[in-house]
Amino acid sequence: MNTFFYNFLNDEDGAVTVDWVVLTAAIVGLGIAAISAVSGGVTGLGDKIAADLGTTDYVGAGTAAPAEPAPEPGT
Repeated sequence: MNTFFYNFLNDEDGAVTVDWVVLTAAIVGLGIAAISAVSGGVTGLGDKIAADLGTTDYVGAGTAAPAEPAPEPGT
């Protein structure tokens, strides 16, 4: 029974697992912090682009600009 407790106290497998869990939690936390820091600017930029596209007249893809009307014959 003493050998069991001695081996249990000297076993370091659980410590390695705890280290990986802490490191993974830190990485996830930094990712969430980065997303929250950038999301406001991305949303604002998207709103500006949408506003600019809404007020701009442009020819859609695959269409040509309107042609000039043909002159009347005899003029």
